[in-house]
Amino acid sequence: MTGVVVLAGGVGGSRFTLGVRAALARAGAPEATVVVNTGDDLWLSGVRLQPDIDSVLYALAGQNDTERGWGRAGDTERVNEELQAWGAGWPWFTLGDLDLGTHLARTGWLRDGLSVSQVVDRLSRRWPLGVRMLPMTDAEVDTHIVLTDGSRMHFQEWWTRHRATLAPSAFVNPGIEAAVPASGVLEAIAEADVVLLAPSNPVVSIGPILAVPGIREALRGTSARVVGVSPVIGGKVVRGMADVCLAAIGVATSAEAVAAHYGARSDGGVLDAWLLAEEDAEAAASVDALGIRAVVAPLWMTDVEASAALAAAALRA
Repeated sequence: MTGVVVLAGGVGGSRFTLGVRAALARAGAPEATVVVNTGDDLWLSGVRLQPDIDSVLYALAGQNDTERGWGRAGDTERVNEELQAWGAGWPWFTLGDLDLGTHLARTGWLRDGLSVSQVVDRLSRRWPLGVRMLPMTDAEVDTHIVLTDGSRMHFQEWWTRHRATLAPSAFVNPGIEAAVPASGVLEAIAEADVVLLAPSNPVVSIGPILAVPGIREALRGTSARVVGVSPVIGGKVVRGMADVCLAAIGVATSAEAVAAHYGARSDGGVLDAWLLAEEDAEAAASVDALGIRAVVAPLWMTDVEASAALAAAALRA
């Protein structure tokens, strides 16, 4: 295995990336390149937040809060309390003190003229991550939710404040049509042996990556095998409210339906193979019928060992 690229976002993407790193290290293979979603980025209290970038960064560095699933381990919230006292920021969106240090460093470098790619590279140098991290694009293409009444809000407000309870009609990334892939993304995909789609939210984590002009085309044109991992186990999403997102775009919450959503490369989609959970083994024939090779494997990422086993299964596929 000489080249592995992972498309990832969110907690599921972070856990899967840990597994990929472990699996490749055990095989003595080169480090993977991880292309991370930046569609849920935002400006808040004057600083630039990149939740998915930070989730993957902290997880690889062993600095993530595994209980909450986001932010830094052992963080405090004194600055956040002071912001709230001033009536600044969002009272339902907590910025930890250590986490805020990351946001301030990022914002300062962006203000100095560095690109998002250069900022991610600087952030990656602090800890030995064991992978190369790339943002999907240097452009600001934050995700907005269009509600059924026609109003809009930022994804983070819909997701964190309202817990996806407001009915969405569409997910949009203003400006993404003019965005270009970050430096190194297309090259990594072209030179890869395997491209893995992590079991991240297909709509708001993987979706924005594939929506960056050139990335979907690169996946279709690469000589690599493109293997996806289902984020649905036994008809239920593993984490978060991805089922609400899927329903909004007319996709059922099933492993087979998500595979069909990505589509077979032989039919204009992006997948060559698809990992389904053992709980969904009966759907394997239907996935094969789509032109996507179905592989049944344990998908629960309960710890790094389980994540590494899953990653190894995806690489074998």
